[in-house]
Parts: sequence; structure tokens; C-alpha cells
Amino acid sequence: MKIVVHTDQAAQWQAALSDALPGATVLTSDAPASERQGADYLAVWKAPEHLLAEQQRLKGIINLGAGVDHLLASPKRPRDVPIVKLRDAGMGELMADYVLYGVLHFYRSLDHYATQQAGAEWRPHAVVEKSRWPVGVLGLGAIGQFVATALDQAGFPVIGWSRSPKSLKGVRCLHGDEGLDELLGQVQSVVTILPDTAATKHLLNAERLARLPKGASVINPGRGSLIDEDALLAALGDGQTTGHLRGALLDVFGEEPLPATHPLWRHPRVIITPHMAAPTPLVDAIDQVISYIHAFEADEPLATVNPDDGY
Repeated sequence: MKIVVHTDQAAQWQAALSDALPGATVLTSDAPASERQGADYLAVWKAPEHLLAEQQRLKGIINLGAGVDHLLASPKRPRDVPIVKLRDAGMGELMADYVLYGVLHFYRSLDHYATQQAGAEWRPHAVVEKSRWPVGVLGLGAIGQFVATALDQAGFPVIGWSRSPKSLKGVRCLHGDEGLDELLGQVQSVVTILPDTAATKHLLNAERLARLPKGASVINPGRGSLIDEDALLAALGDGQTTGHLRGALLDVFGEEPLPATHPLWRHPRVIITPHMAAPTPLVDAIDQVISYIHAFEADEPLATVNPDDGY
């Protein structure tokens, strides 16, 4: 069995997979092309075109992350090869930490205190009951469910949304266009954890951002394409005057790295992080990848990515 790995942590993945699969040949994408060819599996994150194009006998592609948009968009991707992706694999807990911080940042008025500190202003703000701070979670896949459950356990009312009906203990679940409009009209913070697909592009556009209650906040650790950035800037106001929205915590963007000239960098009510909300934990992910390879080898059923749906 031959496995070729492409990721920023390729050497660590190579060592871990070699230890777990002692009969396998595990190479990184830096190996000579003559050695890489004829691989049984690619374990990749944002695989380069040449790596996909040179493979002729793949049994499967393992996407080392939850988002498959880069892989599905590749013109060199072999169309007859099944794709599996990491599902949670330890990312859920990291994502939940990030989102909970974001919700608490606005819930406990830390954005206001940061502004007051700049002016040496000592003025405490009242703390509202958590029951009056409903949080919307857009996307109820494995990671979205983990996040929604964590918010519920933290005491916030949680409304979840997905394209099709879902059920999750402690979470009010809505679906479809009407469900999305209903959610947006009720939440103080909205969290986006959806895949990048044609159906989700600019899901939060000017019209939908306007449906949020005045003073609501937006937290996006999902995909940059989910939010119309120009519409978000307009909803936030110009920094000197109060806009419809209170603020935003953004981890992902339409263009990454976010260009230094982008106005989001300088907006006083925006917090920017560099796509770090939920990096893939190697130990948890390795176990999942190994289980995928064993299932492929045994011809067992797997939950594969549907290219038409984008996830």
C-alpha cells in the first residue's frame, strides 16, 4: 500500500501513518514524482494540481480537514475516486472554544470595555440573563453540532439551522429558507459553520444581515464565502457612527490571507484571526484517517463526500 501525504505537517503525518501502518509506504508530496506515482491513497490538504493529475490508480482521497471546496474545485481531481473528509476529529472542541469566546466577548461587553479603555473610561455595564441572549448556529454537521451543544451547556438558548431537518438535544432546530429567516430575527449572536458551496455563497447578504436584531453580532469561523464582506461592512457602519450590527469576530475570508488594504483590518468593531479557529489535531485525526484506510481496504461502506452537494 502506498500513501502520499500533502499538508503543512507532512513530516509528522508521514511518521504517524508509518507507525500505525507498518506495511505501508508513506511518502510526502516532496518525494520524487517517480516515487509518488501509483499511490493507493492521497491524504491531503489543499493538494497541488500536479499531485492530483499524476495519480492513475487511487482507491481514495482523504481530505485532511472538514472543508473540501479546494479539492472539489480542482480540474485535475480524478472524478471516479471517492473522497472522505475529517469529521470533527478533535476540531469540534477547538471550534467550540473559539465560538464560546466570541459569544462571551459580546455578551459580557468586552468590546465596549476595550473602547472605554482607550479613553480611560471606568463604566461597568449590566449583565443580562443568558436566557435573553439566544445564539444561532448555521450548520449542524459534526462540528456545528458540537458547537451548538457546547453553547447550550454554557447556558445560552441555541437555535440551529441546516438545509434539511435535523434534531439535536437542547437545541431548537430549524431548516430551509423560512427557518433561516426565523432564526435571524431572534438571535443576539449568529455563528456560521457551513461548507463552501454554491448554495451557501453569501448566505449572509445585505438582506439577511438586516434581518438580525439591531445590535446583534456575527461570528464566522466557517468559510469566508458565507458572508458578503461589503454588506457586512455596511451593516457595521463606518466605525464612527453606530451601524445595524454591533460587531464581528471573523476567522475566514473571501481572500486569504486577507489583503493588508482590506477595510476589515481597520474597523474598530471587527476582530480578525488568521484562519486558526480549529486546526486539525494530529492525534485525533490520525485515528480517523487509519479507520478510513482500513474501511477502504476491506471494502466497507464509508460516508463519502458528494461533489454535487459540496460536502
